[in-house]
Amino acid sequence: MVRSGSGLRDRYCIVGVGETEYSRWSGRTTLSMACEAIVTAAADAGIAVDEIDGLASHQATAGDSCGNAEVASALGIRTNMGVDILGGGNSIGQLVAQSIALIEAGYCETVAVWRSMNGRSGLRMGGGAATRGGEAPRPQPVAAAGRGQYQVPFGIRGAPTIYAFEAMSYLQRYGYNTLHMADLAVTQRFAATLNPKATRREAISIDDHQNSRWIAKPFRLLDCCQENDVAGALIVTSAERAADLEQPPVYIMGGCARASTHNPSWTWGRPDMTEGWGKFVRERSFGSAGIGPEDVDIVTMYDNFTTTPMMYLEAFGFCGEGEGGDFVGGGRIHLDGELPQNTNGGQLSEGYAHGIGYLIESARQLRGRTDDLCAGWRQGEHTYDRALGCRQALAREDRRRRARGEPVEHPSPPSVAFCAGGGGAQQGWTVVLRR
Repeated sequence: MVRSGSGLRDRYCIVGVGETEYSRWSGRTTLSMACEAIVTAAADAGIAVDEIDGLASHQATAGDSCGNAEVASALGIRTNMGVDILGGGNSIGQLVAQSIALIEAGYCETVAVWRSMNGRSGLRMGGGAATRGGEAPRPQPVAAAGRGQYQVPFGIRGAPTIYAFEAMSYLQRYGYNTLHMADLAVTQRFAATLNPKATRREAISIDDHQNSRWIAKPFRLLDCCQENDVAGALIVTSAERAADLEQPPVYIMGGCARASTHNPSWTWGRPDMTEGWGKFVRERSFGSAGIGPEDVDIVTMYDNFTTTPMMYLEAFGFCGEGEGGDFVGGGRIHLDGELPQNTNGGQLSEGYAHGIGYLIESARQLRGRTDDLCAGWRQGEHTYDRALGCRQALAREDRRRRARGEPVEHPSPPSVAFCAGGGGAQQGWTVVLRR
């Protein structure tokens, strides 16, 4: 593996992050939420909103959110760059890469990357119609056009029924079952119990998972991510400028943009539905960052469903091929485990934000300022005691000392985070971060 790093390694940083609350019915426009998230991220960075001269966002379907021109008008800023792309979970890493490239080329200096969605009260990725609070779910119309003509008439409508095919293929190939999926769901829910902004904070057990209702086999309700309304934003700028700002800079080491597997638009046409995009860009992702999997402290793995992280962990070499189901059990991905994963509870428990939540969480973890139940979290003061509500992760060596029963006198936050998003085997992105 080439570990020289790319020419852009560590030259750009995430300097501010922010989000709205996760809710089931925001009662707000996506424009209102986008502005709140961007203003919050700018304040976190310690910059004025009018210092932002680039805006980058995505929409899962044309019209499901506002665009950069609307946001610029609402914020009262003039921009030198505006990007709106179509796509869901395969988009945020692409936007980060585009932002870096445009700053590097001199088109702009400081970019707000954001996603705003009424994913519960508006367009629902799960295939249901918008519902208020306690209303019973009901289907929303889906066009049987394009590839939909081969799916909709047969009941394949919405993410659970689409991704169930590759999930079943993966489980059958490697001999896993829904108990392995339950391990992941229970572990990530534990992290969410320590996250004050999570939509699901009640602890769950393996039995709870196994007794939750079927959605589309092999997925039960507790295998599926949340559907909610939210906006999230992060501020990207040069490392030179980051050195003078409010927060400790989080350096962007490398990654890949919207990479794809073979025949990404037609899952059913691939001989192996589980042959995902990750295997093709593993060396590119780590090579651009100049590190390997063994150098990573924490990971965020896209968890639209419980099987997706298993496949991603394998694709990027954190475990061997066919070992993902076993790897997520036994406490390995716990906050104090071998490789803490989705320390905010992930999209299964914190809330669904099409992947931007992973970068927000990773930035806070690397700063040592994770928002948890510790009174001094904003100042980086953590107990590292899970019983007292702390979910700040420890650096890899500190976790090993704690596991051996040795004292950790001066605990340190993680040094490197590996973030992967996409949703399945078709397309995705990676971003490697360090403090």
